[in-house]
Amino acid sequence: MSSDTPPARRRVILKLSGEALRESGSRDNISPEIVERIANEVKAAVETGRVELGVVVGGGNFWRGASASARGMDRATADYVGMLATVMNALALQGALEHKGVPCVVQSAIEMKNVAETFIRRKAARHLSEGRVVIFAAGTGSPFFSTDTTAALRASEMGADQVLKATMVDGVYDSDPKKNPQAKRFERVSFQECIAKRFQVMDSTAFSLCMDNHIPIVIFDLTKPGNVTSALLGEPIGTVVDAEE
Repeated sequence: MSSDTPPARRRVILKLSGEALRESGSRDNISPEIVERIANEVKAAVETGRVELGVVVGGGNFWRGASASARGMDRATADYVGMLATVMNALALQGALEHKGVPCVVQSAIEMKNVAETFIRRKAARHLSEGRVVIFAAGTGSPFFSTDTTAALRASEMGADQVLKATMVDGVYDSDPKKNPQAKRFERVSFQECIAKRFQVMDSTAFSLCMDNHIPIVIFDLTKPGNVTSALLGEPIGTVVDAEE
């Protein structure tokens, strides 16, 4: 192979939690500063030409369907409210990316043509191959599914190489590191162990979907500056979740 041949681009799905977009202790649901930092790190990775990026963002900074359901609200209705919350986060991230010159489109699983494209798999894949960041909003469009599962589903549909789960901890632990100072962090762990031991970094449906479609998951700390860029470019970071060898 010629040394002038550019490296193959990797296609990844970045999963951002809604809570990560809120400054701790702030009354604002979305922190413009946090969104800008994420946009800067995405821009740095995308401009290398080495990554095709889809983003799934949660809505927990505004609403949690399961919590509302536990307080007596119809679960399906509560989940639809949560889907709309993800659209607000997606639009905020889109605005920050476009302000920095990063081509970006929001596709929603719920039709809302005045603010976002409706999700169409082939169109989303074309956007990715043409260098645009695609933000997948409104979850799967159906209640009872988390945005973690949405990330696994979109990764499967897009033929992604990895799912990158940006969270508030630096990987997968054998117990809660906030409660147990002796908790062990894994550098690598299998899907089967995550499901069997009910590790809470992602739900079992998301783990199962990625396992069935042979898509590794990387769990990493969103709060450390530079980590998003490193994860997008495939540098060693966090915990890798994949199949048993």
